[in-house]
Amino acid sequence: MTSATAAEPAAPGPTPRPGLLTFLGGVGTVTGSKFMVETDHARLLIDCGLFQGLAELRRRNRRSLPVDPHDIQAVVLTHAHLDHCGYLPRLVRDGFRGPVLTTANTARLAELILRDSAHLLREEADHANTHGWSKHRPAEPLYDDEDVENTLRMFDPVPLGTDVEITAGTVLHLHRAGHILGSAWAHLTLEDGHTLAVSGDLGRPVHPLLLPPEPFGGADVLLMESTYGNRRHEETAAREYFARAIERTLARGGTAVIPSFAVDRTEVVLHELGNLRRSGRLPAGAPVHVDSPMALAALEIYREALAARSPELRADIVAEGEAALDPEPFLPIHSLQESLALEHSTVPSVLVSASGMATGGRVVHHLRRLLPDPRNTVIVVGFAAEGTRARDLVDGARTLKMYGTYVPVRAEIVNVPAFSAHADAAEIVDWLRSAPPPGTTYLVHGEPEGSEALRARLDRELGWTAVVPRPGERVLVR
Repeated sequence: MTSATAAEPAAPGPTPRPGLLTFLGGVGTVTGSKFMVETDHARLLIDCGLFQGLAELRRRNRRSLPVDPHDIQAVVLTHAHLDHCGYLPRLVRDGFRGPVLTTANTARLAELILRDSAHLLREEADHANTHGWSKHRPAEPLYDDEDVENTLRMFDPVPLGTDVEITAGTVLHLHRAGHILGSAWAHLTLEDGHTLAVSGDLGRPVHPLLLPPEPFGGADVLLMESTYGNRRHEETAAREYFARAIERTLARGGTAVIPSFAVDRTEVVLHELGNLRRSGRLPAGAPVHVDSPMALAALEIYREALAARSPELRADIVAEGEAALDPEPFLPIHSLQESLALEHSTVPSVLVSASGMATGGRVVHHLRRLLPDPRNTVIVVGFAAEGTRARDLVDGARTLKMYGTYVPVRAEIVNVPAFSAHADAAEIVDWLRSAPPPGTTYLVHGEPEGSEALRARLDRELGWTAVVPRPGERVLVR
């Protein structure tokens, strides 16, 4: 028998390989954000959005991902807009079984958006089957209510400002993004120690309801949204432009219809209309209708955040309480019957209805009725992606196709992009300016002109290496 000796130190394990980043969506377009991160022991998806707009983009929703959803261990969700969360139920239908890591408010808002999305997808499939316009026989929705219910059970809310270990050596930290309630930008530390930051949709320092985004502190690699990479929001001028459009419309006896995203944009519009009401520029006799069940449900979540004095909200908004979101007389429209009854109203009014890009929902019915009358106005209050009805209107379309027929556009069209909750180019640069430069900044979630303009600006003003990636491109995180 040999005598015992001191144990020798264990041999060091293999050095972790660099993380691999794949751009599966949100490249060359403002929709479909999906970014896959792979390490030796983890495969994560950051955001899982639907493609919207042009038919070619929408067809991408039907294409299989280049990875088996069973092999994805977790999804990190930056916020609840459809172009960031709307593909989740399809991912679950195809086999994903991991947690969806996000903030509690994002989980609540995503529930509304995903339920509504399943409803609209079913309506679209039924309409295609009834009228025979789909190449599929029969047409089937991308996902259904059961897929949504299965998805909602996978949400795993995590608080802002804390470290969460997703897998061994991979740590997530969510920071306030100030875009919509619950929105976050994500910071990931990977197994080899390198770091990746993803802006999600970055909010604005002048958001009327939410606190500004938390400062960017640096990362080895940054994914930066570029929706407004070639634009500047003229805040004061835009709000005056909005007010005058409302005044003109009401003076000529018309309706001002505002296609509005159900989450956050409706709340911002109501806040602005409340200011106009209090100043007398929106007459007491002109009602404000909100015709979107989902927008009304989201409004309740914002009101609950106000009542709870959420740390995401501005102090002055918390002090105002519910009055901050109530331009009395404010008339919520819940049922389809109430919505149809608006067709018989002759009272000059303001009508806020989803969807924001007029791709679906009740606003399409209202546009079909209101567009032919020159007394009316359509006010587009945010980014309108290529291939959407809102973009066609902004670009000067004289007819608009809906429900299989063409409708003449005689109403006034007013574009007020400064109401967007996205940071503009100058605000993005200011958010980045004080941080140490990443090794590479990838400009995503933007149309080509916006992404390229922001790339040139980051190079010129900050001296940063910025790249506009290609769909499907794979790069190392280091």
